[in-house]
Amino acid sequence: MSLDSDSSSQGGDHRSFRQITRDRLLFEMLRSTRKDSKSAWKVLIMDKFTVKIMSYSCKMADITEEGVSFLSSNTKSKLEDLYKRRQPLPSMDAIYFIQPTKENIVMFLSDMSGRSPLYKKAYVFFSSPIQKDLVSQIKKDLSVLPRIGALSEMNLEYFPIDSQGFITDHERALEELFCESAEGFNKFNACLNTMATRISTVFASMREFPRVHYRVAKTIDASTMTTLRDMVPTKIAAGVWNYLSKYKTSIPEFPQTETCELLIVDRSVDQIAPIIHEWTYDAMCHDLLFMDGNKYVHEVPSKNGSASEKREVLLEDHDPVWLELRHAHIADASERLHDKMTHFVSKNKAAQLHQARTGAELSTRDLQKMVQALPQYSDQIDKLSLHVEVGCYVVRDIVQSLKISTCRLFFLYEHKTMHVNIAGKLNSIIREQCLRDVGQLEQDLVFGDAGTKELINFFRAQLGVSRENKLRLLMIYAAINPEKFESDKGTKLMQLAGLSADDMIAVNNMRCLCADTKKASGGGFTLKFDVHKKKHGHRKERTGEESAWALSRFYPVLEELIEKLSKGELPKDEYNCMNDPSPSFHGLPSTTSTSARTSPAHLMRSRRSGGSWARPRGSDDGYSSDSVLKHASSDFKKLGQRIFVFVIGGATRSELRAAHKLTSKLKREVILGSSSLDDPPQFITKLKMMSAEELTLDDLQI
Repeated sequence: MSLDSDSSSQGGDHRSFRQITRDRLLFEMLRSTRKDSKSAWKVLIMDKFTVKIMSYSCKMADITEEGVSFLSSNTKSKLEDLYKRRQPLPSMDAIYFIQPTKENIVMFLSDMSGRSPLYKKAYVFFSSPIQKDLVSQIKKDLSVLPRIGALSEMNLEYFPIDSQGFITDHERALEELFCESAEGFNKFNACLNTMATRISTVFASMREFPRVHYRVAKTIDASTMTTLRDMVPTKIAAGVWNYLSKYKTSIPEFPQTETCELLIVDRSVDQIAPIIHEWTYDAMCHDLLFMDGNKYVHEVPSKNGSASEKREVLLEDHDPVWLELRHAHIADASERLHDKMTHFVSKNKAAQLHQARTGAELSTRDLQKMVQALPQYSDQIDKLSLHVEVGCYVVRDIVQSLKISTCRLFFLYEHKTMHVNIAGKLNSIIREQCLRDVGQLEQDLVFGDAGTKELINFFRAQLGVSRENKLRLLMIYAAINPEKFESDKGTKLMQLAGLSADDMIAVNNMRCLCADTKKASGGGFTLKFDVHKKKHGHRKERTGEESAWALSRFYPVLEELIEKLSKGELPKDEYNCMNDPSPSFHGLPSTTSTSARTSPAHLMRSRRSGGSWARPRGSDDGYSSDSVLKHASSDFKKLGQRIFVFVIGGATRSELRAAHKLTSKLKREVILGSSSLDDPPQFITKLKMMSAEELTLDDLQI
């Protein structure tokens, strides 16, 4: 079963990036085995990497619906680990979804060879192209060949973290690609090769053939030697292009001409975005709550009235409230939550009946008891109340500067256990570490409204600011004013801030992320983040995009680059292209082409709506999100060709937000990829790990 070519930008029926990935795994892989298999239920066998691919894309219920069985005795899933000892099931067929490595092939042959194989028949799907010698190794075992029902390359080796985002799972990319000693290690080439492979499988899945742009290596002057780390984007682009060229002949229905754009940059393009505080709902939760991925743990009263119990929730796309509010400023999110709860009460018949009888407004306790007695509302209120409490406590200490009425933030559901959990983790951080003041100084530094004097005064006056936040301020300052660190000024600032020696490692290692680095001749280091001396302001105010919310001026450089790419205005001295596309791709006149296409932004494709939400179309219960439940999958939107952007060395949540924002603005779906998605504490840790090899995570204090 081949993937519908309509998934590409030239097609008609548009599905989201994550939906295409899910459909390939469920239909092209699992469901395709039904044709030849006589086994009603099958065992799914994966290695550690493909388990992560599957878990990012599909739910367990999706997998079982496709005939992957469960053991009814202990509800243990029949999703087996390739390297664990497994029970023989000679009456069942098996589906192998594995990487095409030598070790995996040996394990597979061990399972299926000889007189007593573990399974009746094997359907084998490789996550990326398999080498010919490994195919030959399989064919040599004559006892295995008759037991193979399928041998196929899925070309799917990425993790969809968002409807418009993916990662390649290279958490140590900074260390392996940009460390000064990285060039001497085999890890450098291994990381480059696997990253290029995984990026290319995105286009195999999407049936897209991109025009590959990449940031070129730059040097300060003729005496500066270009290092391998300067060439990382170029090497990745060449690797991706090599695989794409092979796909044109090896994958059915793969486009032969350009259908989209791909821009490859590294983390040096913007050193501030991974460090600065981002004041959106999504970013603040991940930055301040110490979440495990997207999992948030909070305490709720137990149903039997005894001690409280812990509950885990996933802040992901299936939650419509999270989906709507994740990119909103935290204050804006809190106001919207208030409006939702007010609307809920106005549409709730029980609440209206209570008001009619008593003539009084509902108290929080009254509404809580009433809603708990209505099962049909319990799930909706659970989701709303979770976000109300998160939003309330994050914003409470910045509310004065944002001029928001506090009474509107504490409207409903003040569960004591939730207060302790959320307020203890968020409110104390904001208050004790003066995050409002930290955030204001960060943005003033970036936009040129503050400098050395203001930073020094802040360090002297704000004794309650945490060491991590002082480090983040100093790193932002260093990125804007690298010349200040060419003497002992940097050391003095570090001492004034009370930072440790390993904190300064993070500032020092920022120079490894820049292609414009020139080593200092007198010992020490220099931070040359740009060839030209910077103006006082590192960012310019964006006209026409003024926000009503404070602390929201900052925008990532990637946002400007994507807009320039869409207009065909990328600086030619900074960005090259691997391929020269056909004239019709640019909208240039061609005597041999009768194409009606005019430009990438106007190459239109229809975007058909996905499945509707379970709630009836006409239902209005006071909970539904206008923007999400009714319009997220709107009917027949028109979008231009897709834009893919890949950031080597880790992307940020502000950049993922920009991808969503620009999709609406440019009318072109923007998909952000990266080696990882990093929150500020993670990014700083990775910078420190780029230092000496003897450092471990236990040695570092964040």
